[in-house]
Amino acid sequence: MQPSTPPFDERLTAPRSWWFIAVLVGIACALMLLPLGTLPLLAGLAGGTALSAVAVSAYGSARIRVVAGALVAGDARIPLSALGEAEVLDGEEARAWRSYKADTRAFMLLRSYIPTAVRVTVTDPVDPTPYVYLSTRQPRQLAAALGAAAPAA
Repeated sequence: MQPSTPPFDERLTAPRSWWFIAVLVGIACALMLLPLGTLPLLAGLAGGTALSAVAVSAYGSARIRVVAGALVAGDARIPLSALGEAEVLDGEEARAWRSYKADTRAFMLLRSYIPTAVRVTVTDPVDPTPYVYLSTRQPRQLAAALGAAAPAA
């Protein structure tokens, strides 16, 4: 018997331009080592590119999932019973909730290169977190998955 697929699963990958920048960092490292010879130049190219690619990959490895009665966002695991309504935010509204409307107590998994988001209120009276802000490329699907999974939780 196979486990059921999660109703929502998204990886917040970094944009392609960041990978190009990682290559440029490797070239810059190579140019810094150019006066030392060909071997250090190649080592700088390989090492600089690899280190910057690891940094881009690590930053873009955040995932958002709705699975097993919980919302898993990055390192946070929030039971669906502690969550209220999910609000889909378009580009302008998402920018507002990232800046002047933001509450410092909120849990935010935001990526500036993703224009849309979902804001989910936290209904747990013990938790001081007012809401969860999640950058997502698929805000309507995430809100629908949270709405569909909430009655089952």
